[in-house]
Amino acid sequence: MTQSAPAGRGAVAGRPPLAGHARPAAGRNYLPPLLGLVTVVSICLIFAVAVGLFQGSFTESVPVTVISERAGLVMNADAKVKMRGVQVGKVASIEPLANGQAAIHLALDPSQLRFIPSNVLVNIASSTVFGAKSVLLVDPDQPSAQRLHSGQTLQGQHVMVEINTVFQELVSVLSHIDPPKLNESLGALAQAFSGRGPRLGQALGDLDSFLAKLEPSLPAFRHDLSVLPAVSNAYADAAPDLLRTASNATRISKTIVEEQHNLDALLISAIGLADIGNDVLSTNRQPLTDVMHLLVPTTNLTNEYGPALTCALGGLVQQSHGAPLSEPSINISASLTWGAERYRYPTNLPKVAATGGPQCVGLPKLPFNTSPPQLIADVGANPVNFGNPQLLLNFDGLKQLLYGPLPGPPRNPAQIGQQG
Repeated sequence: MTQSAPAGRGAVAGRPPLAGHARPAAGRNYLPPLLGLVTVVSICLIFAVAVGLFQGSFTESVPVTVISERAGLVMNADAKVKMRGVQVGKVASIEPLANGQAAIHLALDPSQLRFIPSNVLVNIASSTVFGAKSVLLVDPDQPSAQRLHSGQTLQGQHVMVEINTVFQELVSVLSHIDPPKLNESLGALAQAFSGRGPRLGQALGDLDSFLAKLEPSLPAFRHDLSVLPAVSNAYADAAPDLLRTASNATRISKTIVEEQHNLDALLISAIGLADIGNDVLSTNRQPLTDVMHLLVPTTNLTNEYGPALTCALGGLVQQSHGAPLSEPSINISASLTWGAERYRYPTNLPKVAATGGPQCVGLPKLPFNTSPPQLIADVGANPVNFGNPQLLLNFDGLKQLLYGPLPGPPRNPAQIGQQG
């Protein structure tokens, strides 16, 4: 017996719901897919920012260019740029030039430019011959007051030798060597060293000892090498004079060789003269000594009056340079002067009392139509003495000139120059 479903209940399982009685559907949730998309975008953004920070894309830099002979075998972008052991930038790019050189574009830290002079030196080096290259900024001997600025171009000084360069030079050398001759040379070298190991070792030991003795002299040798260019230039400047001296010395040597007989005769004569002089001097040694001692006062006086003698000789030289005579002759200037009182004793008795040393009195050069000043000294004879009339008409000399020698005292009624 079956039972009917009560009214108002849902449909029995397996049956479709009745019309007009369906359950409304729930709304879709978009939050989980949106959160997943945001997570993926955030992870990509973080990765991009990390890559940009690693590459320095967000770091401000100053461009500087270095022109070098070559960039180096292992010089790549992002290579370090160091100065005094501190990284101040990196290599942005490397551009090969048409002349075989390389332009290395640097990206430097702006905060480090105030420590870098504008004339900084640039080297490209690495820690080993196989290691990656880096750019080294080196302080010059005289740093400039100006600082490195953006867009400046520097000239590379040195690029470290690489192993490929060594192999290239070695291959270039080996390409010019003949293998049979090389084998023959190596065989001869091996035969030369065969059995001579102890001697070779002894030679190397002696060389080491010699170098050890030479090492203390290396500073002096280095100084000699530093001053060698200046010395060489001095010798180069003096080379013509030195060659001329050598040529004259050669000529003198030839003359001596040609005149050797006359030279021998001269030397023999000189030896004879020396023997005679030795005999004369040895025999007259004491008289010559006495003469020298006697000449000491004279030479001292001559030395004291040397300036006056020099002035007098200089005056004679000036007089000898005067205008010559019209024809060979002697000019005599004579005149008659008024007579002066004769010498009286003891009024005019000479004495040695002059002082003052040598006097040049205007010599050696006197102006034209001038006379040297008169020098008055205390010598006991004064022509301008008080009481001397200087002009005598009735003087004793005139009487003797007219009448000859007169006996008795001089006729002098005025008693001039006489006592009382």
